[in-house]
Amino acid sequence: MLSKFAIDYVALPQHHSRRLTHHTDDPVAAEEFLMHLLASRARILEIRHEGEVLSPVQADRMLKVAAERIASGMLRESLHLDHAAVRDRFGLAA
Repeated sequence: MLSKFAIDYVALPQHHSRRLTHHTDDPVAAEEFLMHLLASRARILEIRHEGEVLSPVQADRMLKVAAERIASGMLRESLHLDHAAVRDRFGLAA
């Protein structure tokens, strides 16, 4: 049985080109893994859902949500704000 989400990536693109794959059935876990990849500057090669490669629009939507969650967390910590203040001031949901 295929996992719902598969994310292909290169963990340390500046050192090697070994392609790794992360599998999960949970969409929230997939988003959190994308957040981890973005924060660690890994190279994201492909996102698949139920074996099919996501269209660029669908993949970009997932990446945008992950990036906004990272930015929201950074703003909350750096400016000592709560979720509502970050949403009101910057338009970012957590």
